[in-house]
Amino acid sequence: MEYNYTIEGLDILIEVDDRNHEEDTYGSAVKTEAIKAIREMSGMNRKDFAKWLNIPYRTMSDWEHGLRKMPDYVLELIAYKVRMEIVEKREVT
Repeated sequence: MEYNYTIEGLDILIEVDDRNHEEDTYGSAVKTEAIKAIREMSGMNRKDFAKWLNIPYRTMSDWEHGLRKMPDYVLELIAYKVRMEIVEKREVT
């Protein structure tokens, strides 16, 4: 199912299969799809995005594949940085 998701002023559309998910797993699935959508919004591939954020590539990959849980505050900080340094600059030019 598709959801409009807003985080730190970024409006993103994510698709999450909400069938057969316990609440904890569902929250993780939302974060997994949100980080992918934010990265795609930046226009960077995973390697460049991880380097830009100074996050190890393996960590970024594990977050996007749902192998590791991303803390909520990290997702919020990444969304804020993308909005301030990429999205806002696109709107100005």
